[in-house]
Amino acid sequence: MMGYYIIAGVIFLVSTYVSNKLKSKFKKYSNISLQNGMSGAEIATKMLQDNGIRDVQVVSTAGMLTDHYNPLNKTVNLSEGVYNQRNAAAAAVAAHECGHAVQHATSYSWLTMRSKIVPAVGIASKLSNFVIMGGLVLSASGMILGNTIFLIGIILFAVTTLFAFITLPVEYDASNRALAWLENNNMLTAQEHAGAKDALKWAARTYVVAALGSLATLLYFISIFMGRRD
Repeated sequence: MMGYYIIAGVIFLVSTYVSNKLKSKFKKYSNISLQNGMSGAEIATKMLQDNGIRDVQVVSTAGMLTDHYNPLNKTVNLSEGVYNQRNAAAAAVAAHECGHAVQHATSYSWLTMRSKIVPAVGIASKLSNFVIMGGLVLSASGMILGNTIFLIGIILFAVTTLFAFITLPVEYDASNRALAWLENNNMLTAQEHAGAKDALKWAARTYVVAALGSLATLLYFISIFMGRRD
């Protein structure tokens, strides 16, 4: 299990670094006021309208960096700061979440694929660690069934890893749509646009770290399973 703790430790350190960097970037670009004077909510509303989307509502949600698009009730949920503030960071986040709404409206393939496996991921994420640990304990006790249970746990964990990698093109595409719209419609100055781009770059890196961390853990479990078979 020492290998697992090492992997978990490295993932935690890298994830913490990226998360802290993201927060510092958003704090920095929150100090760059928009010359157009628009709030995050107004930016989001205009982007939806410009893309012909009339059935999505922009709402405020509690917390920091809790922004998300909900395809079930068709809402762009912006954290209180993003919803009300008028700066480069708020513009970047608001446009990014609307990018997901545009993906939904245009049936973007990667988003559709991700949505289809959400139920399976929900089950897998709740059970995988328990099944894996149970399989390891039973296997260590000499029970043949332990390896089978361990394998089932690995398969469940693989589902969550797959989801993490499918999420990458979804997030990067949403950011690309956001930045393209902001630029093509002259919503931001050059300085504001550079800030928005940098903020979204670091936001995307949180998903990259999560995906690579999940893959490293999956490969570690697979190596254990293969070793027990020999």
